[in-house]
Amino acid sequence: MKKAIFLDRDGVLNEVLTERVKFVNRPGQLFLLDGAAEAVAELSKAGYEIFVVTNQGGVGLGFMKETQLQEIHGRMIEMIKEHGGEIKEVAYCPHKPKEGCECRKPNAGMLISLANRHNIHLPGSVMVGDHERDIEAGKKAGCKTVFIGTEETGADEKAPSLKDAVPIILHLIEA
Repeated sequence: MKKAIFLDRDGVLNEVLTERVKFVNRPGQLFLLDGAAEAVAELSKAGYEIFVVTNQGGVGLGFMKETQLQEIHGRMIEMIKEHGGEIKEVAYCPHKPKEGCECRKPNAGMLISLANRHNIHLPGSVMVGDHERDIEAGKKAGCKTVFIGTEETGADEKAPSLKDAVPIILHLIEA
């Protein structure tokens, strides 16, 4: 079994609730955060598979279609690839926020599904997110966790950005 790195999307890889964009509902609204693509490249070069796990309730709420979401993810993967990074797969929950599904974070369904399909050892893997629900999903899956931000959470570690988190993630996954 292999170890992997799971990344939340909005607020970890790309802008959300900023002057430029409120929510990402079209490919043209996707703006990577400073250093995010380079951080994914560093993690990729370290030899770990990287997965994105993201709640995308905008699909269930009718703000975008699943085809638009796939176009957004295609653009994100290409932008990261241009910097030498590789996203193995993007898993997303398209359901409405209060629909009660197992895939929506803070539930661990997306992580468990990816682990089963890709032979991933969850206790040796790391979940990175900018909300407590991301950390909770990682903990429920048995992963080590890194919080992106400054507030106190139940995460194992925290950093102000994904770029700053790279050495922390590598330390946790290699421990």
